[in-house]
Amino acid sequence: MILSKSCYFDIFQVDAPLLDKLVQEAMASGGSYADLYFENTTYGSLLLRDGAVTSGGLHVDFGVGVRVLSGEKTGYAYAESTAWEDLVACARAAAQIASAPVDVSPYGTRNPSRGEPNPNADRYPLEQAWRGVPLSAFLPFLQKLEAEVRRRDNRAVKVMANLAFQMSDILMYNSTRELKWDSRPMGSVSLSVVFHQNGQTENKSTSRSFRKGAEMLDDALIETMASEVVKGVDERFAARRPKGGQMSVVMGAGASGILLHEAMGHAFEADFNRKGTSIFADKMGRQICPRGIQIIDDGTLAGNRGALNFDDEGVPGQKTYMVEDGVLTSYLHDRISAAHYGVRPTGNGRRESFRYAPLPRMRATYMESGSAKAEDLIASVKKGIFVDEFSNGQVQIGEGDFTFYVKSGFLIEDGRLTQPVKDINIIGNGPAALADIRGVAGDLAIDPGAWTCGKEQSVPVSCGIPTVLIGSLTVGGE
Repeated sequence: MILSKSCYFDIFQVDAPLLDKLVQEAMASGGSYADLYFENTTYGSLLLRDGAVTSGGLHVDFGVGVRVLSGEKTGYAYAESTAWEDLVACARAAAQIASAPVDVSPYGTRNPSRGEPNPNADRYPLEQAWRGVPLSAFLPFLQKLEAEVRRRDNRAVKVMANLAFQMSDILMYNSTRELKWDSRPMGSVSLSVVFHQNGQTENKSTSRSFRKGAEMLDDALIETMASEVVKGVDERFAARRPKGGQMSVVMGAGASGILLHEAMGHAFEADFNRKGTSIFADKMGRQICPRGIQIIDDGTLAGNRGALNFDDEGVPGQKTYMVEDGVLTSYLHDRISAAHYGVRPTGNGRRESFRYAPLPRMRATYMESGSAKAEDLIASVKKGIFVDEFSNGQVQIGEGDFTFYVKSGFLIEDGRLTQPVKDINIIGNGPAALADIRGVAGDLAIDPGAWTCGKEQSVPVSCGIPTVLIGSLTVGGE
C-alpha cells in the first residue's frame, strides 16, 4: 500500500529539510554515502490450541536506522525515537564508525531513482486493515479452520492454528536525495496437526503467507489449508525409511524450491561472491547448468510474501534473471555490491528491521518451467525417489555442499511411484546438482508458505520450482 508522502512525514514527524539536514550530519566525518530508514511496524498474533486461545498480543516497533558508507567501512546506528536530538546522536554515531577520507563511490546510484512511488503500481494494495481491528475479530476464522480439519479426519488429536500479521510503514532517504515510502502488509496462517492411528502418531503442517490485508482470511483459505493438511496422512502412516545410496531424485513442483533457495540462491548473493566465499565467485558468464534453464529472483509477484515495491535501500523491486539459458548472468546486489561490480543494484538490499543494516537477500526465488511432463520425468527413472516436502536444510556456501531432511516422498521403481518414504536426507553439491539436471517439467508452482530466510537477520521470502529430475544425489536412508 502506498499512501501520500505527507502521511509518512506525519508518522515519523519529519519533513524534507530535516531529512537533508540529518544526512549532512551523517556525512560530516567524511562518509561518501548515507541513508536513512524509518520504520513503524504493528505486529499481531493469535494462537488457538485445541480450541483454546493460548497466546496472543499486539505490539509496535518504531525507530530509524542511519547508515554511513566510507570505502569498505560501514557505520550503522539506530534510535527508537525520531526526536531531533536522538536522530542527530544516531547520525553522528554512524558517522564516527565509518569515518575515513575516501574517494566518493556511487554505491549503486549511477542511475538514481528519483521518481515518487506510484500507488497505481502497488504490488500489495490493502483491502481490509490489520491495524485497529481487535484480535477477537480473527478468532472465528481460526475456530472454523480447526473444526474443518477435525471434520475431514477424525484421527486429528491435536490441532494448532496460528495467525500472525504485521503492517509496516517505511520511509527511506539518502545522500543522493532519493526519497521513497511504502506500507507493507503481511498475513500468515500456520496449521499444525498431530494424527493418531493404532498407537502411531504422525505430524503434518501447512501454512499460507501473503502481502495482503485481513481479506485473505476467507472460507476459501480454510478449505485449502484443511484439505492440504489432511492430504497424504495415510501415506505418512504407511511410509518407511528406504535403503540409502546414490540415486536419481525427482523434486516435486512447489515447496521443493527450498532446495533451490538454500543450495543455489544464497551462493548467488553478491556479498558472498564479492568476498570470494561463494562457490560461484569465479563463474559469472559461465555455463553452470544445462541450456534452457532459467533461475530467477523476483520482487514483482503481486501479493507474494517476497514482493517489494522497493527494497530496504529504496531501490525499486524488480525481476532478476540469475541464470539465463544455463549461464550465470547476475548476482543479487545491494548498493554496496553493485558499486563493487560496476552494475545497477537489483533491489535485493533487505533488512530485518531498522535495527539492522541491509544485506543482499533473496525475495521469491524460482526456476522457470521447462518443456517436459512431470509424469515422463518419473517414468524415466529406474530407481530413485520423488520428494515434495523438505525441512532443516544446511548449506556450506564456500563448498556448495547441502543436506536436506525430507518430510515426505515416494520410492520410484521402474518408472512408478511405489512405497511412501520418510526420515531421509538428501545430500549433494549445489553446482554439481545444477549441472546434473536431466529434465524440467512445465508445471512451475510458487509455494505460498510462510518461508523465512535467516542470514544474520530474518526476512520473509518465497520459493518455487517445477518438477525437476536430478540425475544423481546421495539419499541417506538405512
